[in-house]
Amino acid sequence: MNRKTLLLLAVLVLIPGVWFAISLLPEAPYKSLDNAGLEEMVRNGATIIDIRRPEEWQQTGVVEGSYLITAFDEHGRMVPDFGPRFAQVADPTQPVVLICRTGNRTSALSRMLVEQTDYQDVYNVSRGIVSWIGAGKDVKPCSAPGANMQC
Repeated sequence: MNRKTLLLLAVLVLIPGVWFAISLLPEAPYKSLDNAGLEEMVRNGATIIDIRRPEEWQQTGVVEGSYLITAFDEHGRMVPDFGPRFAQVADPTQPVVLICRTGNRTSALSRMLVEQTDYQDVYNVSRGIVSWIGAGKDVKPCSAPGANMQC
């Protein structure tokens, strides 16, 4: 079975009347963060990068101190200048935290960064800004980043 097939495959197993999904996906090469983990990373001064689109930042606000660099356009295509802009703010020898709306886009991007670049200390906020806001955490209003890619 090829790697792509493994990435798409999950098996359902019946255990005494209950279905369980058993993922056959390889273990993620990045680390996942919940809200408490994100709070700790913010306190420790980690580089936080919000990869959503400008209209999403405007709708919800952003985690204070985040760099705002759109990774994917509205059609799911990689934004051409994402790589150079990312490299301007993220040091490959330091932790970098990625956040999006629900953690799906950042999961894919985190995997790509670890597997295809020199970034090895990559964290994905597994439930994204939606979970952060749902837990009553603070966000900073933002319509568009300034020259330093922050609000």
